[in-house]
Amino acid sequence: MQAIETYYAALKQYGGLGVAHESALRSAMQNLLAEAGRDAGWTLVPERPLPNGKRPDATFLDAARLARGYWEAKDTGDDLETEVRKKIALGYPLSNTLFEDTRRALLFQGGRANRTEYDLTKPAELRDLVRQFVTYEAPDIAEFYRAVDAFALDLPALAQDLKEIIAHEREGNPAFIRAFAAFHELCRTALNPQIAAETIEEMLVQHLLTERLFRTIFENPDFTRRNVIAAEIENVIDALTSRAFNRQEFLRKLDRYYGAIEAKGRGITDWNEKQGFLNRVYERFFQGFSTRQADTYGIVYTPQEIVSFLCASVEEVLRAEFGSSLSDPGVTVLDPCTGTGNFVVNLITHHINRRDLRRKYAGELFANEVMLLPYYIASLNIEHAYFAQAGEYAPFEGLCFTDTLALAEAQQLSMFGEPNTERVQREKDAAITVILGNPPYNVGQKSENDNNKNRPYAVVDGRVATTYAKASKATLRNKLGDAYVKFFRWATDRLQGRDGIIAFVSNNSFLDNLAFDGMRRHLADGFTTVYHLDCGGNVRRNPRLSGTTHNVFGIQVGVGITLLVRRGERTKPARIFFYAQPADARAPERLAEIK
Repeated sequence: MQAIETYYAALKQYGGLGVAHESALRSAMQNLLAEAGRDAGWTLVPERPLPNGKRPDATFLDAARLARGYWEAKDTGDDLETEVRKKIALGYPLSNTLFEDTRRALLFQGGRANRTEYDLTKPAELRDLVRQFVTYEAPDIAEFYRAVDAFALDLPALAQDLKEIIAHEREGNPAFIRAFAAFHELCRTALNPQIAAETIEEMLVQHLLTERLFRTIFENPDFTRRNVIAAEIENVIDALTSRAFNRQEFLRKLDRYYGAIEAKGRGITDWNEKQGFLNRVYERFFQGFSTRQADTYGIVYTPQEIVSFLCASVEEVLRAEFGSSLSDPGVTVLDPCTGTGNFVVNLITHHINRRDLRRKYAGELFANEVMLLPYYIASLNIEHAYFAQAGEYAPFEGLCFTDTLALAEAQQLSMFGEPNTERVQREKDAAITVILGNPPYNVGQKSENDNNKNRPYAVVDGRVATTYAKASKATLRNKLGDAYVKFFRWATDRLQGRDGIIAFVSNNSFLDNLAFDGMRRHLADGFTTVYHLDCGGNVRRNPRLSGTTHNVFGIQVGVGITLLVRRGERTKPARIFFYAQPADARAPERLAEIK
């Protein structure tokens, strides 16, 4: 193992310099453990505070943001046994915890009674220590993943049971028939004129199967009353249960799944990590519940490193090119495909001054989401972020349950009830100057048998045809039908000729694919500056790569971060700044560089 050889070489170098103190020596072990952790899918987070306020030298988090191990380094002059006793007395966890002083190591796994000692001067023992540390799975962690996987596997049967109940009640329950029809009409108006009754049934099923998590993991028992869309759906479900269906009795079937999920969720006190945890749960939910929906809308959640980089980049460009900031009046921001709300949360937490927060939150921040469960999570995340910063609760009136691309169509009479309609109208009236986010990317579907084509949008599709497609010299231009292309076109038009910024992380096939030559030309002509960070990971083009290993989203297509800046008159094509990450870099390395 090359990392172990590097570790010993670093210690030898420090020894030759007479360095023996912990702060210097621990870097060698940190590098070794970080590399081993990456191979296991873990991220090393230095000095992350525990719930009791103590800070181990490092905590290792997995993809679900669950703590998988802890590391604490001590000076070579310390008595390791004494130092370990002190840390245990202070409340350090012993679930999978490594204490070491470069000569000896003590590894606790599963409590104080289960400890193993290693001689770190012997490469074989060091190798065994690292392997034992990164392969250990605590019983509660194992139970959580079993529950999540079983949840996804059993979901189709549970969902089918609910669908049969709904179908039965639609035939013989007058109150539910009326409520369902009214809700269906709302969805036709607000989301999609062609939306099928089957999709409405799926929305009800999603709500029934998951609303408990919002009340428990997010500790928000009033969610279904406070959230304007959840309240509408609860009205329909009240009608569903008005005759015979017993909601509580049916949902007891979920106890064994949710018990394990809730137990781990309660142990996560950091709100950002709770977001990552819920994202993991919901990715598995959609994989089990509706691969068709996941395929259509691209259920891929944005890594926090990319969220932070993109938001910080917008702030930097605002300062450098406009002499303003995200806190300033008139800088009005829209996330058109907000998912679980991470971009808006980042703005509230890191970029908007507290003295300006109430004004920005009330009228200069907007976000749209078309899928029910991410919309719910976005509402909870954004409102909690505001509460944490402002010290008071206020509903996020800028969050709309709507299909962004459909907003370019003709004026609609109702957008899911009066509160949501008012929100959408305020957004449509706003002079947006910054558009940022992670638009879905999907040219149709994975299988031609899925009957899952991206829906048409007359206005946006027409704009793509008369601009990007018309300016193209390519014969085959079907790739311009990808959703992310439509979002670039829509966002450019949404600026309505104003100076501003578009910042998207997206499929970046438009960089050099012939079908996108017209799109590239329009972007260069329509903006004064273009920045692009090529995050690579195009598995389809480079078969030596693996999506799960080399792509920051774990997908097959290349990914890039694009900032389009429009400032003043455009008398010549945009200045273009481009940087490509190394082609063979792994996803953790790419994210570490971005961070």
